[in-house]
Amino acid sequence: MAESSLTDRRPAATGKPRFETLDPATGRPGRSYEGHTPDEALAIARQVRAAFGEWRRTPFPERARLMKEAAAVLRRRQADFAEIMTSEMGKLLADGRAEVEKCAFNCDYFADNAEAFLARRPVDLDGSRAFVTFNPLGTVLAVMPWNFPFWQVFRFAAPTLMAGNTAVLKHASNVPGCALAIESVFREAGFPENVFRTLLIPSAQVKALIDDPSIAAVTLTGSVEAGREVAAAAGAALKKSVLELGGSDAYLVLEDADIAQAAKVCATARMVNGGQSCIAGKRFIAVRQVREAFERALAAEMETYLMGDPRDPGSKLGPMESVKARDQIHEQVRRSVERGARLLTGGTIPDRPGAWYPPTVLTDVRPGMPAHDEEVFGPVAAVIEAKDEADAIRIANEARFGLGSGVLTRDPARGERIAAEELESGMSFVNGNVRSDPRMPFGGVKDSGYGRECSDFGIHEFVNIKSVVVTR
Repeated sequence: MAESSLTDRRPAATGKPRFETLDPATGRPGRSYEGHTPDEALAIARQVRAAFGEWRRTPFPERARLMKEAAAVLRRRQADFAEIMTSEMGKLLADGRAEVEKCAFNCDYFADNAEAFLARRPVDLDGSRAFVTFNPLGTVLAVMPWNFPFWQVFRFAAPTLMAGNTAVLKHASNVPGCALAIESVFREAGFPENVFRTLLIPSAQVKALIDDPSIAAVTLTGSVEAGREVAAAAGAALKKSVLELGGSDAYLVLEDADIAQAAKVCATARMVNGGQSCIAGKRFIAVRQVREAFERALAAEMETYLMGDPRDPGSKLGPMESVKARDQIHEQVRRSVERGARLLTGGTIPDRPGAWYPPTVLTDVRPGMPAHDEEVFGPVAAVIEAKDEADAIRIANEARFGLGSGVLTRDPARGERIAAEELESGMSFVNGNVRSDPRMPFGGVKDSGYGRECSDFGIHEFVNIKSVVVTR
């Protein structure tokens, strides 16, 4: 999973940290941003907490009006925001535009539905007036990663603000421009001052924020290691947390699958965001009868994702987010091959500036190899052979992750049974690639974290579910 914690930066002469950006496509330096000192960060968090008192009493129609305006700002500035994503973390420009539109749709969805989701629920209690009400908690701290730098923030922010909470964002170190742009969306939309603020701080300052009384709860999308640290800090402070962590999504290719279609679905699943997605397909478990045919078809599909300038509309694969990340991916591939995996395509670092890595397919992948045991956060597909359906389910469920999963079969009823009842994951798709949607709960189990985002389940994570009984 994408790291969400900030890498510490050397402080400037003012004592403030600086955040330097690099264009992953060229390796050239980009903009530099001055961050916040620990005292400034705490002061801002306390201002956001002070704004909570009035915001929580703002009627739903007014919250919805402002959230609709945030959607309008996103659509109006779509091109600018996509360009920031491309320059800071290498996202294809077309994908950046689509991400901004998804954020706008999310804002519209919660503007339209939050009041109904949070309406009082009457309870029949022996003649007394009884109901459950949903009250906001306070200020929610969000620790977010770079790979979907707008979507993962708005996925949390829209329901959180519509519920009456205020919010503080600590974004990843390589996307400070995105972080500040997101704050500007809410400001331009007309939200009251300090309802949503961005902090440019290093990871070392996160615990102090969690400990501070101004913060009521915390949500993190990031690595398992970052999740453990945030969960420990939140638990020690007795504060609610929601964690969306790593994933090593398994797709089962059964003997009755349409192989050509399965290969297209699996390649699409693997190459989401250049493979830099927690819910990208990563392990493709094919039953023995179709494994060879499937891996050939998958390699052919993966090879259609040609590397190119992320600003070129014809490009299908941009750079990785950094040379360091690219080198880590290559090392996982190298060690897997050393331990017996077979390389079908890719696996070679191109001789060019920037953080480039080609579409890669490994087969004969087994336990003990990084491609089997670890999350590979890039365009690398691992093909694993299973004896039959039961063996494929076993292999899928043995992973320490449990975010998403998929089933490829010509029998939808069979796929539904496996997806709904057998696979240990928070999401499971039949004959399609796993994706997030504001209308469906999003989250995982096991080392993929806990809690849910999106839908009515997500908006209920950061409210006080209160029982009220009135005796006449």
